[in-house]
Amino acid sequence: MTYQIQTYNKIADAGLKLLDEQYEINAGNDPDALLLRSHKLHGQPIPETVQAIARAGAGTNNIPIDQCSEQGVVVFNTPGANANAVKELVISCLIASSRNLFRAVQWTHSLKGETDISEKVEANKKAFIGHEVAGKKLGVIGLGNIGSVVANDALALDMEVMAYDPFVSVDVAWTISRSVKRVHQLEELLSQCDFITIHVPLSPKTTGIIDEKAFKAMKKGIHFINFARGELVDHAALKAALQDGTVGKYITDFPSDDIFGMDNVVATPHLGASTTESEENCAIMAARQLKNYLETGNIKNAVNLPNVSLPLTSPGRLTIMHRNIPNMLGQFSQLLAERNFNIADMLNRSRGEFAYTLIDIDNKLNNEEATDIMNRLQKIEGVIRARHIANGWH
Repeated sequence: MTYQIQTYNKIADAGLKLLDEQYEINAGNDPDALLLRSHKLHGQPIPETVQAIARAGAGTNNIPIDQCSEQGVVVFNTPGANANAVKELVISCLIASSRNLFRAVQWTHSLKGETDISEKVEANKKAFIGHEVAGKKLGVIGLGNIGSVVANDALALDMEVMAYDPFVSVDVAWTISRSVKRVHQLEELLSQCDFITIHVPLSPKTTGIIDEKAFKAMKKGIHFINFARGELVDHAALKAALQDGTVGKYITDFPSDDIFGMDNVVATPHLGASTTESEENCAIMAARQLKNYLETGNIKNAVNLPNVSLPLTSPGRLTIMHRNIPNMLGQFSQLLAERNFNIADMLNRSRGEFAYTLIDIDNKLNNEEATDIMNRLQKIEGVIRARHIANGWH
C-alpha cells in the first residue's frame, strides 16, 4: 500500500528520508496525512482522506484540534525534540539579561562613525554593569521536557533552582536532579526567586496565569523569561509591573505590538526551536509517528488521543476512533462474532470524550471483506473512524 503525505512549510530532509517507497510526498490531492510546522490550518478544510496530522514541533495552536477529533484525525506533536534548542536559548538570555548585554550591544552600535570610541566605551561601560547568575535563585514554572533540562543546567551554573509543577510526569521526574527544590505553591517560588522562566503549555486554564496577583508576589527587579507562549502573561499587568520596578526585565520569544513600547522588554523573533538540529529532530520524530500510526495503528504523542501500542502479529488489525461512551467494545465484539471473525487481541484507551480501540483478528481479509466490516463499524453510533490494516508478514 502507498500512502500520500502532504507537507506544509519546509520539512527537514532527515525526516522525509524516513518515508520510504511506501510513501509519496506531495504527489496527489487525496493525502492520507499532513506533515507541517507553523502552517495554520484554522479555517482551512481538511480533506476527508486525512487520517493523521503531524506537527514537527511542540505547539499545536495552528491546528484545529477539536475539528480534527470530530473528523477522526489523530494529531501528533513532537514533545522534547526541540528541548535542547529552547534550553540553550533560555540559558543564553538568562545570562545576557543579567549582564545587560542587550542594552550594551545596542548602545555600542550607536557609536558608529564617532571619534574616540575607545574612550567613550571606557567612560560609559559602568552604565551596563550587571550581575553574575552564580548564587542567584532561578524559578522554573513547568517541569516538562524543556523546564526540566533548564532546571538541571542552571544548577551547573551554581544557581539555586526552585521549581513548580503540580502535574510533572513520572518519566520526567526521574530526570530531574534532587538538588532542584520542588515547591507546592506558585507564590512561594514567585516571592523568592531572582529569575523566573516559564515552560507550561497554553490552555484556557493557563492563559494569563502570570497576572497582576502573580506580579505582586514577585521580588522587586525580577528578570522574567517567557519562551513558552506569549498569552501566558497578562500584558496589562506586565506593563504595570515594569513601570513600578517589580519586573526588571522581561525577555520573550513572542513579539507583539502591545509590548514594543514597554521599557526593559527584550523580544526575540520566535527563535526557541530555530536550530538545524532541532528542526531535524522534530522532523524525524514527526515522520516516525506518522509511519507508526499509518502502518500499525499505534499512537504515540497524540494531543487528542491517548498513547496506544500493541505489537501487530495477527493477519489483520482494526483501528477504531470513537466516542468514550458505554458498550462500545461490546458492540464491536458482537459485530465481529456475527461475521465469524476471531479476536486475537484487543486494546482500548480513552482520553476525555474520545477513545481509541485496536482489535487484532485472526482472519486475513480481502478488499471486499475489509470494506464491508469498515462500513458496518462506521454505522455503530459513536464510531468516528474505522480502519483496516493488513499485516504484510501474513
